[in-house]
Amino acid sequence: MPTTVFTIANQKGGVGKTTTAVNLASALAEMGVPTLLIDLDPQANATSALGVEKQEGRSLYGALRGEGTALAMVTPTGQDGLALIPSEEDLAAAEIELAQMDNYLLKLRAVLAPVRATEAYRAIIIDCPPALGMLSMNSLAAADYLLITLQCEYMALEGLGQILRNVDRLKSAGVNAALELGGVVMTMFDARTNLSRQVVDEVKQHLPEKIFETVIPRTVRLSEAPSFGKTIFAYDPNGTGAVAYRNLAREIARRFGLKSA
Repeated sequence: MPTTVFTIANQKGGVGKTTTAVNLASALAEMGVPTLLIDLDPQANATSALGVEKQEGRSLYGALRGEGTALAMVTPTGQDGLALIPSEEDLAAAEIELAQMDNYLLKLRAVLAPVRATEAYRAIIIDCPPALGMLSMNSLAAADYLLITLQCEYMALEGLGQILRNVDRLKSAGVNAALELGGVVMTMFDARTNLSRQVVDEVKQHLPEKIFETVIPRTVRLSEAPSFGKTIFAYDPNGTGAVAYRNLAREIARRFGLKSA
């Protein structure tokens, strides 16, 4: 079975990007879909959210520089079917150094090619920094599908247009002609407010085929779980956040044909 690469990107921080990357990857693994999560954010929030300690030399920094391989960086997470390529602070230097390399937008794609070739994973999920810099653009160039997390607030809609324009630029420049918008995940939904419903309705009008039916609620438990180094399924397995991410994983598995091993 071929491997499908998803990148979860948004130039805005605090929109549930890392929360979605970690819990979607965990939920897919729980369903029996072998999954690799790649933490491409120098802040390493996805790494710590899985309870994996940051270690010097364990990020993709070396591989992006042509030193070592991505396969050597794959780390177990303690959950069956879920592996991680961690991040650490040295990835911040990659933002600067990538711009000085030949084919600087295609480095991550080349680094991940041997990982894809093993077909050990049905899904690879990349968690990007909260900016459309070199690392995020590399992830878009390496991915089959972009998943956008969008907070249920009006300011979030402005960023949606910006990231979609960047996707169009990458496609028209021939950097990744196959890249598609896989879908929009609405996060931090508050059923008590009209605003949340209005924002969801507006995205449905603009991107009716792309918005996922599952909306991720605003819950304290989802915010707390990373500080304990746990996914929402380990921290609050029967809560609304866990239910939502399981539903999202099922929806994504159906939409993209992700079969269990």
